[in-house]
Amino acid sequence: MTRNDALPAQASQIPTPRLRTPQTRCRSAVARLDITPPVGIYHRMWGAALHDRATGVHRPLTATMLRLEPVQSPHGTGSTDGRIITAIDHCLLDSVEMLAIRLAIAEAAGLPVENVLLCLSHTHGSGWMSRSRSGLPGGEKIGPYLDELAASLGRLAAPLVGQLEPATLLYGTGRCGLAKHRDHFDEERGQFVCGLNPEGPADDTLLVARLVATEGKAAGRTLATLVNYACHPTTLAWDNTLISPDWIGAMREVIEREEGGPTLFLQGASGDLGPREGFVGDTAVADRNGREVGYAALAALTPLPSPGTEYVYRGPVVSGATLGTWTHQPLGEADLRTQERWEWTQLDVELPYRADLPRTDETTAERERWIAEEARARAEGDEVRLRDCRARVEQCSRQLARLAALQSGPGWKLPVTIGFLGDTVWIFVPGELYQVFQTTLRSRCAGRPILVTTMANDWQPGYIPPASAYGQGIYQEVIAATAPGALEALIEAVERRIGC
Repeated sequence: MTRNDALPAQASQIPTPRLRTPQTRCRSAVARLDITPPVGIYHRMWGAALHDRATGVHRPLTATMLRLEPVQSPHGTGSTDGRIITAIDHCLLDSVEMLAIRLAIAEAAGLPVENVLLCLSHTHGSGWMSRSRSGLPGGEKIGPYLDELAASLGRLAAPLVGQLEPATLLYGTGRCGLAKHRDHFDEERGQFVCGLNPEGPADDTLLVARLVATEGKAAGRTLATLVNYACHPTTLAWDNTLISPDWIGAMREVIEREEGGPTLFLQGASGDLGPREGFVGDTAVADRNGREVGYAALAALTPLPSPGTEYVYRGPVVSGATLGTWTHQPLGEADLRTQERWEWTQLDVELPYRADLPRTDETTAERERWIAEEARARAEGDEVRLRDCRARVEQCSRQLARLAALQSGPGWKLPVTIGFLGDTVWIFVPGELYQVFQTTLRSRCAGRPILVTTMANDWQPGYIPPASAYGQGIYQEVIAATAPGALEALIEAVERRIGC
């Protein structure tokens, strides 16, 4: 055999270069609902705000519901292993309220409540929707609104099982520079503030997914778009009196205009991340921030291929130069079966409480002192001092609410829901985690997309900062209930379960 005769045999052993897009094959149905509260409802989310009631609406608040089922579920029916993911435009809801909504959805959908994931966008323009605020101006509207919210989301979920259709999720990764580090040390005043830190690390990862119908007349149609990004929706602050989804509203508008179908936003680990420009009252700034994320998402969505395909090297073509050509071709059966993977698990991680938790009696006494000071400032017509006093009262009230909500025992048992869906991992976790949670997991588990959604099913136990943030007077650390090292322990537990 000559040397040239051996070349084809050697070449046949070299793997063909290919680019494979991560995918999940499933069955799905999607629905959208306007959940905007009535004008005049209690709206004060910021301690520094001087208003109590919402005076209007910037953009509507929405709930976007996605029912996902494994491919193997019987046609036209749902699987008891199906999941409903509902993204809603609210900042915080009481734990009991979120459970009531999940129960309403679960009952209507015929699923265990554990299979219902309720994800807050965390927009600070939605107002504080807690029945504990019912006695405040506009608070009388909160109870009826929350009752109707649970009922309407149940009605939204009921028909989805009959609307399930074969679909594929195609995932892409982009970058967006809106989110910036927000633990800033004010050198002049010698203190940390929660605001833009231009020198701090900021995760700019933007994960997107296009949900595409794969059978029937609707084949190829975009059913929904998913956006997973970590950035506090805090463009609008105390000077804003309008109900608003913050930057998320304009982001959805940009994407839906091009893609069709509703956009479902999943808030990433953004405890130390906020918009570059924020804490303003101008809704135009919120819209500009949203367009930045929206266009970045479209850039990541645009190159995604057709479902069930990969991009493969085809070989040389002699032209003016010898050109290497590529082509899209169908995936093999083994790869398609891998993309049908459907495994869910819940991991309970106990996070110890900090040793120096505030005492309820001391916080109550401090609140009473600030209430008295607020009354004096109002009587004297001192608006600056009045704003500060109202903010201090609000801080104490929120601290009391956090203390009352803590689980008994030495720590908080945090339920983490993990889904292995096709080529990807989905993580849903309560609370507000620092970005290091997602950046560490993604770096250690490189090679597959990891969607991290915080504020899922509960906002408690609140902030979970890394150990390095403690002892510096950073706001998120001061109000954290968990001890230094809790976040690191959580990362290790999740990493072990994922099996990086």
